[in-house]
Amino acid sequence: QVQLVESGGGLVQAGGSLRLSCLVSGRTFSMYGMGWFRQAPGKEREFVAAIKWSGRSTYYADFVKGRFTISRDNAKNTVYLQMNSLKAEDTAVYYCATIKQAYYSGSYDGAANYDHWGQGTQVTVSA
Repeated sequence: QVQLVESGGGLVQAGGSLRLSCLVSGRTFSMYGMGWFRQAPGKEREFVAAIKWSGRSTYYADFVKGRFTISRDNAKNTVYLQMNSLKAEDTAVYYCATIKQAYYSGSYDGAANYDHWGQGTQVTVSA
């Protein structure tokens, strides 16, 4: 059974930083790409960032480029999202997810390409 557990969310002032973590179990972590998505109240879930199984390729939504960094530690079965220069509009529930296929080389920004999701962690940025 694949399980994803996010942590690291919280309340931060605008301009501050947070680091989210997502621990994955039940899957050979090093074989699968990982993604982060977010959902704000009243809005659809949107892609934030993704990283290939090797860690050599990363992808970002335009609105986080230069502010957020995704990384992974395959020895710890964990993917991270370092968020800097946070803005009020970054307020959302953040979800990590595993890509649906080992050594996947397709698109990483579509939610339909992911098959397991965490429960989400709340990030609130005060203006």
